[in-house]
Amino acid sequence: MTATLPTTEMERAYLAGDATYRGLFFLGVKTTGIFCNPGCPAKKPLPKNVEYFGSARDAMTAGYRPCKRCEPLRKENEPDWIKTLLTEVERDKAAGIKDSELAERGFDPTTVRRYFQRTYGMTFQAFMRARRLSQAMTVIREGRGIDDAVFESGYESHSGFRDAFVRAFGKTPGSTPVEERVFVSRIQTPLGPMVAAATAEGVCLLEFADRRMLEKQLTTVGKLFGGPFVPERNSHLERLNDELTAYFEKKLIRFNVPLVFPGTPFQKRVWEALLNIEHGQTRSYEELATSIGDSKAVRAVGHANGLNRIAIVIPCHRVVNKNGKLGGYGGGLRRKEYLLALEKAGEVQIASQ
Repeated sequence: MTATLPTTEMERAYLAGDATYRGLFFLGVKTTGIFCNPGCPAKKPLPKNVEYFGSARDAMTAGYRPCKRCEPLRKENEPDWIKTLLTEVERDKAAGIKDSELAERGFDPTTVRRYFQRTYGMTFQAFMRARRLSQAMTVIREGRGIDDAVFESGYESHSGFRDAFVRAFGKTPGSTPVEERVFVSRIQTPLGPMVAAATAEGVCLLEFADRRMLEKQLTTVGKLFGGPFVPERNSHLERLNDELTAYFEKKLIRFNVPLVFPGTPFQKRVWEALLNIEHGQTRSYEELATSIGDSKAVRAVGHANGLNRIAIVIPCHRVVNKNGKLGGYGGGLRRKEYLLALEKAGEVQIASQ
């Protein structure tokens, strides 16, 4: 969910340090990768270096980490057990805590899940995934090479981010030749931030930053291509960014950026069939199965569709149920509805996150 207050009002509020706006919006500081409350006592960033969010969830999934001074994740009158849990998450941001481990610590997993869902708009597990992602995206945001000296020079210089980066992306970049690297970047869209990756041959990943499957998809990409992830853009990612901008502005109906999508022979047939669905059209799972010459493989087609690693460009959102209903979509049905409406040139509303 993007911030709903007028930009001029939000800018005035944070420049004035107006604490009465706490919780109404959050500001992400592009130069530091930190997000704050409007009344944060830290030095005020320049307006050009600020972007606004309607929730802490949106700020984290966009790659920002919470400010240590104004503590935007803290709520008034929060129970002591929440403070304890948040302190543990902050101490080891790369770690995950399973429900069984919560129970061992004396926390009721159901209570924890409901509190985080009500307070932050996501479950505790989703909250931890967002924190790990924000750690990794902090490195990506800087758009420069990362070497061991940077990681080992102290927490504020990213040593604290190393484990999060490795867990999310598999490896840290070294002296690997450019042609063997996988470049990773964040791309902002009207539907929220997306994580994109590309090799020297073409784009190999485009996924919504808040999708549960993201970390698994990144791990798969790491195994398929072998090279280390480098947090910067190559020419393919620059082109992808430009084409996505044109697509959302209704100025482009066919992507031309080179794609690389290794998979099983069956998966590749499905993904290639998706590329043949024209802009503004849809196909049922049954029709898609028939188009690849295997009309009985409807379930397998649906599974391969869900494993598509290049959202929007390989248009898995154009596959619907036989009865015309939307069916599933990894990025969420509201995003699927938005994309289909956009392609049919109808009235489009920005989907809330």
